[in-house]
Amino acid sequence: MRVYVTGGSGFVGQRLIPRLVEAGHEVTASDREVDVSAPRAMADAFARARPDAIVHLAAQSSVAASWRDPAVAYRVNFLGARSVLQALANQVPRARLLLVGSGDQYAPTQPGSPPLSERDSLRPRSPYARSKTAAEQLGSLAAADGLDVLRIRAFNHTGAGQSVQFVASDFSQQIAEILAGSRPPEMRVGNLDAVRDFLHVDDVVGAYLRLLEPEAPADIYNVASGEGTSIRSLLETLCEIASVSPNIEIDPARFRPTDWMRGDAGRLRRVTGWRPATPLRDALAELLAFWRAHPEPRAT
Repeated sequence: MRVYVTGGSGFVGQRLIPRLVEAGHEVTASDREVDVSAPRAMADAFARARPDAIVHLAAQSSVAASWRDPAVAYRVNFLGARSVLQALANQVPRARLLLVGSGDQYAPTQPGSPPLSERDSLRPRSPYARSKTAAEQLGSLAAADGLDVLRIRAFNHTGAGQSVQFVASDFSQQIAEILAGSRPPEMRVGNLDAVRDFLHVDDVVGAYLRLLEPEAPADIYNVASGEGTSIRSLLETLCEIASVSPNIEIDPARFRPTDWMRGDAGRLRRVTGWRPATPLRDALAELLAFWRAHPEPRAT
């Protein structure tokens, strides 16, 4: 197929594009050089590329950043999705669109709750999650009108190259700095009691590849492991891998309420046979090795 990827230079895009090429697809990708929120820009891009499928990854993907500047989350995530859907309808109405959202769209659950399924209610709490939920609603309207739009709720994923705006990467960079001697054996963290569902980014990419296949109907799909991991356990695993025992300091600026978020990917598994293959410990070891090999000055 001819596949168009928005956000091609991002964390997931850089993993997805080589896999698409390896699978024999012809790939066109764009990033900041094409304003995803501009309807004319997206229409022109699709008119040139004539894709059979589109993977819409372009996003402002940090919850913390969305609180600092909600307007950017709205512009990129909601207006961007609107532009993509308009261009799909007007330029390539037979193409398949993977509209990538987030597990953060769900209402938080209590400890011990079952994994969240696509039938569970949404209650987005951050500007990021609200913008993604609004984008998904546009996608659902387009699907109801007959367009081939798959709406994806991807839970947390990590791996080498992820921004330090995300907790696993932030912890890994701090530990790498301790190991390098550029930081005292102290770490600043947020709420360690929250529970999240973590995947390796390559497993998420594998799910997207399967959802590009025509056998998958235009529906809503969780991409999740089904396993809950506390942020405390994440930190302890990274410290064990690195053989360090830093002092832990709670940073009020990083603190978020305690909740429990894990997803049920049963629908995706039944439709495509997908299952995650990479243990979380391996993903964290990869992430730590990346930051040890790529020291980067921390913003002050």
